[in-house]
Amino acid sequence: MRVVLDTNILISAIVFGGKPKIILEKAIRGDIQLVLSDPILEELQGVLLGKKFRYPTHVVVEIAQQLTSLAEIVYPEVEIVVIKNDPYDNRILECAVNGKAKYIVSGDSDLLLLKSYQNIDILTPDEFLK
Repeated sequence: MRVVLDTNILISAIVFGGKPKIILEKAIRGDIQLVLSDPILEELQGVLLGKKFRYPTHVVVEIAQQLTSLAEIVYPEVEIVVIKNDPYDNRILECAVNGKAKYIVSGDSDLLLLKSYQNIDILTPDEFLK
């Protein structure tokens, strides 16, 4: 099962735990195939380094390296423009389409409103775990 985790889910898994962490642990165990892209990893690093969390650079680099070794990294070639409110959300869709994901797990209301995109279900962590 191929799954894209939105940046907000990765942040929650790393910083807070809970259901997002359970999903990330499924990827670590090999129960699901995590699919990521450079834009997702770049946003993750920016948020962890930013004013809200202020993680040390060496820790953020290590997290990114671990995720890179865990996930299949895809390089989307076609730009998707579906969500106007937050253009970054389109990078999640691009990753999922290019990575042939079955699911996107997100806490982002704009993505969740879509419910699905090109036969890719967009779910909350709670919905995904059910």
